[in-house]
Amino acid sequence: MAYWLFKSEPDAFAWADLVARGAQGEEWNGVRNYQARNNMRQMQLGERGFFYHSRQGLEIVGVVEVCALCHPDSTADDLRWECVDLRALQPLPRPVPLAQIKAQPALADMALVRNPRLSVQPVSPEEWALLCRMGGVPHDL
Repeated sequence: MAYWLFKSEPDAFAWADLVARGAQGEEWNGVRNYQARNNMRQMQLGERGFFYHSRQGLEIVGVVEVCALCHPDSTADDLRWECVDLRALQPLPRPVPLAQIKAQPALADMALVRNPRLSVQPVSPEEWALLCRMGGVPHDL
């Protein structure tokens, strides 16, 4: 199983917005970066990811699940842009701020640290396990 991190500006679409969508989830639309789109093309149903509040908050706040495979983005006029659907699984009991992530030597190579502008990024199994511990959730969630 692969792991991911999805970034969203909370004033545009926050963790609470995804939670409100319930079990059907929400299309992770509006991504207009080839690398982020290609990451979504690799995703499989049931894979987990972190929901990260960018610009405001700068922290991982929840765990999500891929609930629909990559498909055309309904907000795009161009068929090059695709997205997956996500559903909220669990909030982190202890949100993990970017400052704590950057302070962890074991996370120095994480995409969030090396390429912070990428909105959909992979998370290694080791990074996943450490961040789950930091956030207070089981890594096998």
